[in-house]
This record gives sequence, C-alpha cells and structure tokens, in this order.
Amino acid sequence: MYRSHVLVCGGTGCTSSGSPQIIERLKEEIERQGLQDEVAVIQTGCHGLCALGPIMIVYPDASFYSMVKVEDIPEIVSEHLLKGRVVTRLLYDETVTAGGVKALIDTDFYKKQHRVALRNCGVINPEVIDEYIGTGGYEALGKVLTEMTPDDVIQTLLDSGLRGRGGGGFPTGLKWKLAKQNDADQKYVCCNADEGDPGAFMDRSVLEGDPHVVLEAMAIAGYAIGANQGYIYVRAEYPIAVERLKIAIEQAREYNLLGKDIFGTGFDFDIDLRLGAGAFVCGEETALMTSIEGKRGEPRPRPPFPAQKGLFGKPTILNNVETYANIPQIILNGADWFASMGTEKSKGTKVFALGGKIHNTGLVEIPMGTTLREVIEEIGGGIPNGKKFKAAQTGGPSGGCIPAEHFDIPIDYDNLISIGSMMGSGGLIVMDEDDCMVDIAKFFLEFTVEESCGKCTPCRVGTRRMLEILTKITKGQATMEDLDKLEELCYYIKNNSLCGLGQTAPNPVLSTLRYFRGEYEAHIKEKRCPAGVCKALLSYVIDRDKCRGCTLCARTCPAGAIIGSVKNPHIIDTEKCVKCGACMEKCKFGAIYKK
Repeated sequence: MYRSHVLVCGGTGCTSSGSPQIIERLKEEIERQGLQDEVAVIQTGCHGLCALGPIMIVYPDASFYSMVKVEDIPEIVSEHLLKGRVVTRLLYDETVTAGGVKALIDTDFYKKQHRVALRNCGVINPEVIDEYIGTGGYEALGKVLTEMTPDDVIQTLLDSGLRGRGGGGFPTGLKWKLAKQNDADQKYVCCNADEGDPGAFMDRSVLEGDPHVVLEAMAIAGYAIGANQGYIYVRAEYPIAVERLKIAIEQAREYNLLGKDIFGTGFDFDIDLRLGAGAFVCGEETALMTSIEGKRGEPRPRPPFPAQKGLFGKPTILNNVETYANIPQIILNGADWFASMGTEKSKGTKVFALGGKIHNTGLVEIPMGTTLREVIEEIGGGIPNGKKFKAAQTGGPSGGCIPAEHFDIPIDYDNLISIGSMMGSGGLIVMDEDDCMVDIAKFFLEFTVEESCGKCTPCRVGTRRMLEILTKITKGQATMEDLDKLEELCYYIKNNSLCGLGQTAPNPVLSTLRYFRGEYEAHIKEKRCPAGVCKALLSYVIDRDKCRGCTLCARTCPAGAIIGSVKNPHIIDTEKCVKCGACMEKCKFGAIYKK
C-alpha cells in the first residue's frame, strides 16, 4: 500500500514540455531516497490546464504543481515526498491562499466545470485497464448485456437528449434507432477520431487519457444496433493516442471485454484501428468510411445515409470520441441524470479546447448553457495584457465568429446557430482588439481551400475564388463590387456543395461580414486595416519628437530601411521596409508606431 501517489500528465501538451523526462527523473530520485515502496508514480492523461504544463499532482493532499522542470524533482522528492513539506513556490498560484492551500476544484478554472466525458482524464493511468475498471469501467457494458434489451439502450439515449458532439448535433439515440431498424447480415460501429479543426484537441485528449471509455461505448453501440465489428478512424498525427488505443484494445481482448462471447452472454464484438493520413475532409462521415474501405477519402452523396448504407455498403453508425465518452455514464446514471444538465434542447456537457488570446489555454468541460463570458473571463482567466475581447471563433473552419455583443450568450447548439456560428467539434479560439477579422476569415479559407477534396465544383473552385477576393481585400486592391461578389459566392457554395466541408466553408466569411462589415469596408474604401494586421496596408513611422537617435532600430532592421545618424531623429524608407515590426518592438522610447 503506497502512502503517496504522484500523478504526472502524459498528454501531448505536457509530453512536448518534457513530462517523460520528469517521470524518469522522479522515479530515479524516489529510488535514491528509498521511497519506492511508499510512493507510486502514475502517468495520466490531460488535466486540462495545458498552459501550466508539465503538471504534477501529489495525493493524498492533492498538491498541484505546475510548470515543473526536471531540476525541480530532487526538491519535490526530498521536501514533499520524504519530509511532508509542500514546495509552495512550485504550486499553481490559484491554489495558494493566505491560510494555506485550497482544493483545485475551488479554483476559477475548475469550479464551473462538470466532467463527464473527461471524468477519468488526469485521474487514471490510461495504459492500465484495472484502473479504468476501478472507476466503474465496463460496468455499463455488463449492465447492458445482462439487464437491458437493445431497444432499452436506444430509448435511454433518446430520453437522455444526447446529441452528437462532432458538430452536427444529430440525436444519438435516433441515429442508433435508424441503424437498428435496417436489417442486414452485417452492421458496423465507427468512431470518428479524425479531429482536424485548427486549435482542436478534445478527442485526442480523451483517447490519451481514457481510451477504454470509447471501447466500452462502441461495444454498447454494437449490442444496440446488432453489429459485431467496430472501427476507430484516428489520425496518424496522434501517436500517443494511437499507442494507448492499441494497448487498450489488447487489454480489453485479454479480459474478454472485446471479442467472442463477452460476459458469457453470447454477444460478439471486436474493434480495429484505421489510421488517417491527415485529410481534413475525412472527418466527414461518408469520406471517413470510404477511406476505411481503402479508397480515396471523398464524400458520397446522401441519401442513402450511413444508417441505411454505410461502411462496405452495410448499415453503420458513426459517432465521434466525445459522444461515445458520455454513453457509459448515461447507462449507469440514467437518462434523467444526463438530461438534468444543460438546456432544453442541448442536454449534458460540452468539451472545448480553449485557445488564442486567453490566459488559461487548455481543455474545459462545461454544462450546456454556460455563457461565453463565464468561459472566457472566469474559466479562461480573461484576455492577457489588458486587451479587450473582440470575438470568439467556434466550430473551426466550419464555424463562425461570435462578437462582443453576444458575450453573454448561453452556449448551446441552437443559440450558436442563431447568431451565425455553430458548436462544431469544440474548438474555441479567442481574439482580442489586435486581430483583423478579414485576416481571420482569410486564414480559415486558406485552410479550407487546401483541404478540399476537389470532388465538387462549388467547393473546389468556389472557395478558391472566395480566397482570391479576400486576398485582394487584405491588399487594399478590392472594390465594393468584389464584396458583393464575395457574399454571393458564400451563399452559392453553401447551397450547392456536396458535403459539410463545402457547405460550411463560407461560415467564417458570412459571420465576419455580419458583425464586422465595417472592417471589410475600411480595407476597401480607406485602404486601411483597423487592427494593423494586413501588411500591405501598413506603414511604420518614426515620431521625430520622440526619437533619441540611439540607432537601435537601424541596427535591428533586417532590410536596412532605417536611415539616420547618432543622436539625430531617424526615418524609415517605406520602399525598403518589409514591415516586420522588429524596429517598433525594439524601440525603448515608443517612437515607432504603425500607421
């Protein structure tokens, strides 16, 4: 029996910051101090507070160490683990109070969260099936196979109000019901782990921190619709998630929780992995299934829908990782428990990857209906450097920008659609007053153009024409007729593209036109970027009254564009200036500004 457990985050973020080296050094130091029989070191998944990684939590006192370095380990072991004295200087600031240390759950980042999909992330070792079982893992599968009929399972999901967390928000129970109703000699259960939105890492974190929850949920789905084979389609760029899935599948097979005659009930179900090569379009359900079949990942027309004719032409259900992560808890706690969270039409919680201009970047899970203000100002810690909130982008390339006027909107499926955005898979990128909304729209269009499969003309050609117009606008070369043409193209592409990628590609443009049209017009009419982002419309100027002639700017300029002598005001040759901003950054007297 260990007296202390040290949990170290082994998610991608903390791994990139050196957590494997920290774990190795920790084990060495614990052995050197003779504590190997008293202290256990456990590698976990993501704790959520990615901005402070690498993260380490010591139990039973739950001391939360942040931004830990390898050189900190000897002090933590000798002081905390050996002598019982917490190393206060390494604790997460918000847990330190005048009277001592407060619980992590009481900090601003965590206190408004409610973890359902993420309940085991950062809590268990994802590579040890016994730890998952110890938290109630596979109990839901046992309950389903021994106490419930397939119709009972589907009705529970219908009553819970669970909607797909991959972006579309289709009722999960209804999708399963449609697949069950279609008789076939073979059916399939698929998991979409091809998370491709810029800034999104929700599904990756679940797979890295709690892979067995997805396996269990897929087996439940197989029982509900009458399928005996599942596939997880995961992008190859997620090596940690892929490795932990492989380990989890082998462990589940060894425990007879996958394979033949599960729990001795006669139910057979197994799961295989398929790795995607990074094509964003393969996140679309029909393209994903086409890719699993070994063909080029291109969307197929619907109908027929996958529940009728999906993988290999057989009835198939496809849900994303977060959707599956909710299902075992719904089975164990009941539909009413899940439906008690959230709003009338959007039940439960939603996981968001919080990024951009915000203090607490990381992973959060909130009840549906939490306001954008609560997420950004309270959980996220607000905008850095005293800047003002300008907009938040949800839904990635398929979503839209939420302006400050909707800062208090409750986040759910219908509310976001009503203001021109969408839930999407859960990326939430925060922007401040220094961001140019035309440039933001252009960024997402560049991504969409690059990722279009090219199968249909509206998406293949239309998005490229949109990008050309946006580029003209950011260079100050467009006319108001171009703006009208851009808007017309948006609606044409939206209404005529084959799949969801093309149909939603215009959303970032439409939402920024709706709320920030003045910025577009400033670029066109005044040849000016209000945020000072678009380089073609910028010029750097030296205020002669403030310039002290220190020559630092001239020595910094990579293009040799700054002219002047020592102790005399300098000037910038606009013909040579590459507009890198290095001079303004280095100037100690605030003499250089953007115009």
